Amino acid sequence: THVEGANEAFAAARGADLSLTGLDPAELDAFYDLWCSTDKVVTVYSQGVNQSTSGSDKVNAIINCHLATGRIGKPGLGPFSVTGQPNAMGGREVGGLANMLACHLDLENPEHRAAVGGFWGVEALPERAGLKAVDMFRAVEEGRIKALWIIHTNPAVSLPEADRVRDAIAGCDFTVVSDITAETDTARLADVLLPATAWGEKSGTVTNSDRVISRQRPVLPIPGAARPDWDILADVGRRMGWGAAFDYQSPAEIFREYASLSRLSGALGRDFDISGLAALSDAEYDALPPTRWPVTSTRQGGRFFADGGFFHPGGKARMLALSPRPLANPVSPERPFLLNTGRTRDHWHTMTRTGLSPRLAAHMAEPWLDIHPEDAARLGLGAADLAEGESAHGRAILRVRVTDAQRPGQVFAPMHWTGETAPTGRIDALVPARTDPVSGQPESKATPVSIRRFAARWFAFAASVRPFRPKSAYWALAPTQGGWRAEMAGSADVADWGAWAGQLFGLPDLRPARMEDRARGITRLAFNDSAGGLAAALFVAPEPVRLARAHVHASLGSAAQGILAGMPPADLPDPGPTLCSCLGVGVNTIAREVAERGLTSVEAVGAALGAGTSCGSCRPEIAALLAQLRQPQAAE
Repeated sequence: THVEGANEAFAAARGADLSLTGLDPAELDAFYDLWCSTDKVVTVYSQGVNQSTSGSDKVNAIINCHLATGRIGKPGLGPFSVTGQPNAMGGREVGGLANMLACHLDLENPEHRAAVGGFWGVEALPERAGLKAVDMFRAVEEGRIKALWIIHTNPAVSLPEADRVRDAIAGCDFTVVSDITAETDTARLADVLLPATAWGEKSGTVTNSDRVISRQRPVLPIPGAARPDWDILADVGRRMGWGAAFDYQSPAEIFREYASLSRLSGALGRDFDISGLAALSDAEYDALPPTRWPVTSTRQGGRFFADGGFFHPGGKARMLALSPRPLANPVSPERPFLLNTGRTRDHWHTMTRTGLSPRLAAHMAEPWLDIHPEDAARLGLGAADLAEGESAHGRAILRVRVTDAQRPGQVFAPMHWTGETAPTGRIDALVPARTDPVSGQPESKATPVSIRRFAARWFAFAASVRPFRPKSAYWALAPTQGGWRAEMAGSADVADWGAWAGQLFGLPDLRPARMEDRARGITRLAFNDSAGGLAAALFVAPEPVRLARAHVHASLGSAAQGILAGMPPADLPDPGPTLCSCLGVGVNTIAREVAERGLTSVEAVGAALGAGTSCGSCRPEIAALLAQLRQPQAAE
């Protein structure tokens, strides 16, 4: 009684080729039975569904399932989109997309435009949607857009065909960038760079996926010349001659206007209406508790859709008839692997908020490629090798991780690394700019690529108290507590490693301590400052360098005797690669405790070492390590 289009949706679903799922029919039947026999079903989905040329269809298919079974609008059930950006809901509420007005009003609806225009006293508003992100930078490339203002994002890295986007921005007549980080791939292309505030310095509101508006209060003072975004935008508006329209003095004043505008949305039949907050005083705004919208004189919060009342004419939901579509770019003999890209636990976006944190960099300090053991063996790839991936649009060099977490024929690489941190790790340079026709989302999860071993002549690990920028075919730079570290590899021989390292570290006049085995291609150099402290070190080998990296970069600045051994003294056991970033607990430390104390669970590891007891994001890796340690070892 609450749904239209059900018969058509069911007919389309019955006609679909179920083999496209890659699942056995019995598995599908078991899933359907489990769904139908479980009252409380929540479908949690994120970019794996959205970032596809058929992402809108996939989301609608999820919604169809919940509508068909009545699993929506009640406690403990419903579709749940975990958005890819913080405050994604709030951004849409204020009209932060090119195809919408504020308060969920439609840019292409004449009645909505007239209402908003009347509220703001403007005679004309755009009558059609603007360009989505991928299309916008294509327009920049073609010269149809001649000025850009890029605010808190890094499209020269994060958008598909990133090399092409970078070149388009570089060729734009005038580019302004507002950000908290001056040295990003995009900021380096700016004609004007505006220092802005970070989230911990901002005052305003955010909205979560449950429609709850929360006050965000600054916890840090605004540094240097940085200014809040609203202040920068208002200042530009005033300087363009719109003084009265942009005469804002505080976030509270802007919020009151926003809440007043939302009254029009409610009157036009939209769900968003917070007009009950339009008269908040500054003090009331500052003390605003988390509040679920709508907030009007007659309605407060509540749960949508439990008794129907969908936001369509007639109040009924619409199930859509959907048919699966093939990938926009299928694999081929030349490019037989499907590349999946995504986020990882320690970093946000392109590291503009996280890249300077030694603690976060300690877990994974370089970009990598996850590949199934069968594929790795066939390609002659081993753990810690370098692999070269190539698509029709770009090329990347990545560290290899061999894991059965990937299916044969599929590989994964993270999207966080940039020209500032690992130039050959800019993985979105490989992703084609093919998008969903409705959402504009790119197909970031299925790029056909070729994979081959990168033929490095040498590998190296470097650490330095002072910042440095490598120059080699592959490099990845990361901060440490006492300086900087880098993984490197080269395709050309180096005649004099001492001179090469002196140039790398900016220490051409310092004579390093040296350990060298020319027959094996091994060179190790340590540069000490005038006080005897370790200023920099370089370790070179013909294969991926094996040493206790944490020991090396922890020794920076101190009188590190025996540093060229690459291992800590016997009384200082090597903690191994960091697994728990919050508390700095390494893999070797956990393994020793497991062996010595018989730890068998994630909880036991947490009780003994603290690992996994802070943010909790490392708990799956602790569980995987425990499973690995429980496997019987082959006798030698």
